[in-house]
Amino acid sequence: MADYKSIKVTKGLKTLEIDNPTNYPLIGMGAQGAVFKISEDKCVKIYTDPLQAKMEAEALKAGQHLSFFPKVFKTGSNFIEMEYFNAPTLKEYLKNCTYIPESITKKLLDVLREMKKTKFTMLDAPLRHIFVLENEELKLIDHVNAFKRNHPIPLKLLRDLNIILLKESFLSQVKKLEPETFEAWQKYFNENSFDYKNIPVYSGGSGKGVKVESSVTQTLIGSGHQGAVYRVAEDKCVKIYGKPEHAKQEKEVLMSSQKLSFIPKVYETGSNYVLMEYLVGPDLNTFLKKQSSLSNDIAGRLLDILTTMKKNGFKQIDAPLRHIFVTNNGFKLVDHVYSFSRVQERPLELFQNLHERGFLDTFLQQVKELDPKTHEEWTRSPIPLTNEEVTNDNLKNSKKTRSSKKGHDRKKENNRKKNHNHKKESNRKNGHDRKKDSNRKNDHERKKGSDQRK
Repeated sequence: MADYKSIKVTKGLKTLEIDNPTNYPLIGMGAQGAVFKISEDKCVKIYTDPLQAKMEAEALKAGQHLSFFPKVFKTGSNFIEMEYFNAPTLKEYLKNCTYIPESITKKLLDVLREMKKTKFTMLDAPLRHIFVLENEELKLIDHVNAFKRNHPIPLKLLRDLNIILLKESFLSQVKKLEPETFEAWQKYFNENSFDYKNIPVYSGGSGKGVKVESSVTQTLIGSGHQGAVYRVAEDKCVKIYGKPEHAKQEKEVLMSSQKLSFIPKVYETGSNYVLMEYLVGPDLNTFLKKQSSLSNDIAGRLLDILTTMKKNGFKQIDAPLRHIFVTNNGFKLVDHVYSFSRVQERPLELFQNLHERGFLDTFLQQVKELDPKTHEEWTRSPIPLTNEEVTNDNLKNSKKTRSSKKGHDRKKENNRKKNHNHKKESNRKNGHDRKKDSNRKNDHERKKGSDQRK
């Protein structure tokens, strides 16, 4: 088997890009790197940025005396070989609990206390980064920001417990077991409480994602080029935008399209945010990864969304798989900032997504059977399947739109000139007629004067 050092992990446009010439399976992926299992008790984390590899190596070295830290076997400029845990995460472990076991609360408090003694500033961990071994022994992973971020209280832990309805149970036990800790947490929340409307989100600039504050306690469930989405209740989330114009654009689409079944329900809007329904269910890209074929039902739903968009005045006709959520109320499509402003006649990103899953040919055949006219429009010219081809296709659309606008402007200018010439001719004719009338009048007056003299 090839050495794991031959695995390359780089940052892509929307996710990490992995080149793995080995047989080591990918078992996890996050913001900093990807994790591969290399034996029954070992795994290796490969980083996109050597600086982050160095930061986590320093944190792991500082915490090797802690029982809940993974053992480190080897480090390199872009990797760390460490202990592998074949165990459920704390999120999975608590899945069906109606209250958090007090034994788990005690262990979590012990973990937080020991991290503080070790001088870590990040006294926190989301549930997915905590593993539960036999006898409820806890193990924590992902310590890149252990000395960088300042979380004096476990914001992410409390946020995750709140989502699975165990936060109040946990806090009541903390209050009983460590009243001073509970009071310190309460004081922190009282001093740092704020409305979600004021959560700071900053534009990252052209072609870059937005920037968010790491200290925000609300659950960040997604971020992109225009905004960040936080879960603020069991059934609600809020999208906060880096630029007010993006908020205005998406608000216009969502509010005018509430009657469409695939548009999320909107509860409230502001100058930089939209409060809408939280969608429970996987995105379609994740869902299709587990399917061996594309069903007629899914193809029909996708086609219905796209044709409905066109009928209702959407200019950007597309439905990327990651923007479609499979819910109990059918498919829901998110991210509509450019739906009314960016011209795109074919679902190019959807085509790319389906091609990557191996379902594009099947989908096009299903569309041909269901809606031959749409199929003919989509396949009249070759379908672009690379980013460069998509860019070129969009440029053609843009030129076509500008050409159409120029033609409209030329027609408008011709009509203006025609009306001007017509008016000029009319004025000239009217002037001529007025002159003729004046001459007739003068002749009449002269004749009258002559008759009087006679």
